[in-house]
Amino acid sequence: MNKSVLSILLLASVSACSAPAPQRPPLEGARMGGAFTLTNQDGKRVSDADFKGQYRLVYFGYTFCPDVCPVDVQQLMAGFRVFEKEAPVAAAKTVPIFITVDPERDTPSVLKQFVSAFHPRLIGLTGTPAEIAATSKLYGVVYEKNISSDAKAYLVDHSRTAVLYGPDGAPIALIPQDGTPQEIAAEFERWVK
Repeated sequence: MNKSVLSILLLASVSACSAPAPQRPPLEGARMGGAFTLTNQDGKRVSDADFKGQYRLVYFGYTFCPDVCPVDVQQLMAGFRVFEKEAPVAAAKTVPIFITVDPERDTPSVLKQFVSAFHPRLIGLTGTPAEIAATSKLYGVVYEKNISSDAKAYLVDHSRTAVLYGPDGAPIALIPQDGTPQEIAAEFERWVK
């Protein structure tokens, strides 16, 4: 074998060893997500099947939250806007979804006002208390009413995560709601293909 052929083979093998391995989704195999039927901000019944073939950003919260939920949703949607600008084709395949953990107060009309304040494509979902409890359990979300002396002015303690699900409904990765819009957009760009 001549030196030039040997050099090419050696260079090719070194290049192959230094190529980054494809990154596996951090939530691959996690038991999160599943079938649901809820009511959207327009009063229409929708199910998980309506989002089949799309990536889904799912965040559970509630509209009466005094601080955390509105800030998280604002950050997530700011990152989503950057994602739409930098990768419009991938962003078009992604639907952001806000699911309430307070169905008694978060009616479709309340959700409509809330989601429209953050992004025109943000979908708000509510349902009966039993539907929300079942959906929350499937998605690994815990919540509990924290009732004070005024039964109408309660808070809801809940898990605080934003999860990206794939077109098949399988969990892919957490999206950092505490991140900058650029960091959030980078996570979308990393996983949405």
